[in-house]
Amino acid sequence: MKAPLPTSRQITQFIGYFDHLDGLEVKGWACNLAAPRVPATLHVIVDGQEIGSLACDLPRPDVQENIGVMTPNLGFSFRLPDSLADGKEHRIGLRFPNRSVVPCLVTDDGSIKQEDITVVFQPQFNYESCVDGFTRGALRGWVQRINTADGTREGQCEVAVFMDGAPFARIRADRFRGDVAAAVGGDANCGFELVIPKHRRQTGTRTIRFLAVPGDVELMGSPVTTSLVDNKLEEHLLGVSETIARLHREISSLRATVSNLLPEQRFNLGDYDNWARRYFNVLRARVAERRQQLGPDFVAKGPLVSVICPTYKPDMTDFIAAVESVMAQTWSNWELIVVDDGGKSLEVAARMAEYCRNDPRIKLIRLKKNLGISGATNEGVKAAKGEWVAFFDHDDAMVDVALEAMLQAAAGLDPQVIYSDEDKVDQAGYFLEPNFKPDFDYRYLLGCNYICHLTMVRNEVLQQVGDLNASYDGAQDHDLMLRLTEIVPREGFLHVPEVLYHWRKTPNSTAMTISNKQYAVNAGVRAVADHLRRVGHDARVEAINDLTIYNVWWGINREPTVSIIIPFRNQADLTRECVSRILEHTDYKAYDIILIDNWSTDEDALAFCKEMSRKKRVQVLSIQEEFNFSRLNNLAAASSSSEFLFFMNNDLFVDDPKWLKTIVGEAMAGEDIGAVGGKFVYPNGAIQHVGVVVGPDGVASHVHRGLQAHEYGYISRAILSHEVTAVTAAGMLVRAEAFREVGGFDEVNLKVAYNDVDLCLKMREAGWRIIQCNNFLAVHHESVSRGSDDRPEHEARFFAETQHMHQHWGDHAIYQHDPAYSPHFMLDQSYYDLVTPE
Repeated sequence: MKAPLPTSRQITQFIGYFDHLDGLEVKGWACNLAAPRVPATLHVIVDGQEIGSLACDLPRPDVQENIGVMTPNLGFSFRLPDSLADGKEHRIGLRFPNRSVVPCLVTDDGSIKQEDITVVFQPQFNYESCVDGFTRGALRGWVQRINTADGTREGQCEVAVFMDGAPFARIRADRFRGDVAAAVGGDANCGFELVIPKHRRQTGTRTIRFLAVPGDVELMGSPVTTSLVDNKLEEHLLGVSETIARLHREISSLRATVSNLLPEQRFNLGDYDNWARRYFNVLRARVAERRQQLGPDFVAKGPLVSVICPTYKPDMTDFIAAVESVMAQTWSNWELIVVDDGGKSLEVAARMAEYCRNDPRIKLIRLKKNLGISGATNEGVKAAKGEWVAFFDHDDAMVDVALEAMLQAAAGLDPQVIYSDEDKVDQAGYFLEPNFKPDFDYRYLLGCNYICHLTMVRNEVLQQVGDLNASYDGAQDHDLMLRLTEIVPREGFLHVPEVLYHWRKTPNSTAMTISNKQYAVNAGVRAVADHLRRVGHDARVEAINDLTIYNVWWGINREPTVSIIIPFRNQADLTRECVSRILEHTDYKAYDIILIDNWSTDEDALAFCKEMSRKKRVQVLSIQEEFNFSRLNNLAAASSSSEFLFFMNNDLFVDDPKWLKTIVGEAMAGEDIGAVGGKFVYPNGAIQHVGVVVGPDGVASHVHRGLQAHEYGYISRAILSHEVTAVTAAGMLVRAEAFREVGGFDEVNLKVAYNDVDLCLKMREAGWRIIQCNNFLAVHHESVSRGSDDRPEHEARFFAETQHMHQHWGDHAIYQHDPAYSPHFMLDQSYYDLVTPE
């Protein structure tokens, strides 16, 4: 009898090879000869553990030809985990479905191994970066190295710089960039700044490349093609100088003459260290001159200043420098109260004992247990005998004339709080990151503790305001400043616009990084929110990008009436777009629109006026006169009975439904707020307006113009709302009461230009505040509506209006010194260039 035929065949013959290892990519092929059309499945083994499986379904026609099967889909590719790139040995292998080893051809001698292989994968890095470009005489940007194994983002990378293909410099990207850390995380010390030496700032364009090393990975935004001169006049004169040098080298006197015509080197924030070293000498001379003016009695009978210095396990080098900066003060009537906050350092105790023996003005309070920054400071304040109390950190330093300069500024006045400008000093003694502050700005103080150092408060006021609150530690000084505003009037805060204090920038200081001080961010939010509750405001406070800067969103209990006033002539499509966006994107009930048709002649414009007249919220006011921006707006305002007037260009486009609530809330936050401006950007996203500064050197200038909308600007002033001297009427909310009190726009002398600046100056002098609200964002197609003042036909009118501003406002203090802008900055279209100290 024959045996029965089997009902199935059990053939399991596998062939294949692990033949390539490209980085972390495992490649090869395999085939189940019993079923070649079905992709074989292999198991991936790492260090004896299966970490995954793969299907052999990639094209390998070379294998198909050699083994003669019907399908080319025999190949495989599998990426091993990035975590294996750690510089350590790992055993890598593959298994057929029957658990037999897939032969390996990844060998140095080309032999076949029937076993797992041992490999070492070096750590892999990617780079994320951006070259910000060439501004104010320096190349700036940032770069972080990302470890693909664990995702950590490292700063302090090395960057090679090439100019026109030739090596130019190697720099380390280790400057603090809090904006980068807030946006992408990782090490904030990832920025770079390369100041181009003056002798390399030649005419013509240069191509500059940035490569991260090792790896020579080109940074995003590289190469940069730019001119290395600061303005057209400098470029022209440099060109003349180069031509003469090439053709007439022997005529040295002529070359020197042309060189003398070149603009004096300007200082920018990148040149701050050079500027500062010159400035401090000028400052000392200025203080000495003022000392002579005040006479010997001022010094002899001057008030005692108590300097409070809480300390806890300080770096001794920095601590000694801090104490000795107080000892070096030119103002001699001081006491230094050092509070050892339970540090129990024998070294600190010994050093302080020596200081106390040598100078009776130095006193040490030793706390048995650690009370924290607030508790330790409170103990120092309790022991203070001075009329003034100054707050001082144990690793910072005062300029030697600091106390005297503060008291000189207060002479003849009755301030209760005095604060100065400040900067930072790194471990190499390099001055950087100056904070040139505005005069007292309550709105700005809500967004950040811009006052900070050096601050002196009358002792009696401190007793009244109460102790520092330990529940706000990390933002205890911000809380104190806010509580001071609750009992000290605006005029009681005096700003001394001199750099008198150096923050020590060390790896663990707040000056260096906020990444390890999230508690300070949270404490700041609570401090601002609690203050606003105490003074009766309904507001929401939030940190911006987890930094110690804060957004305040005001609530409004009622909607005051608002008239939106928009002049136009012809330009029906543009104006229709402007109005349509308002009607579609305004979550606000109590508003109307007054369209001012200034002698339109286009049929489209006339049809547009009829169309708009049929809309419930819209009124069309026809004025057939020559263009006079001031008069048009005055006539429209006179026809309105609303509580607020929003003057608006027809080329300003809004999209945020909350835009009107946002600026009305800002205006309603204080009874003395006369006007509110917005943050306006060009269609390409660059900033056009975040406030206007005024002064005799240029009448008015839009600071931060050209920055991108997301950029923080100088000391976060492009992102935080704050007080300004003027805002643009391209989009300006004005309290109708204030508008009428000052007589509206000047329609006689300022028909086109500067009428908004003039209006703001009149309101400021009448006691009204002007707020730059950076929470209100809109797109502005500047000068589309009327054209540029640079056109020849406008030059005579523009010159006359410029002269009127100088003549009318020239002797006013607010025009001579814009309180929202440091006198150390130049007033022109540059971005915060520094005035040469003299």
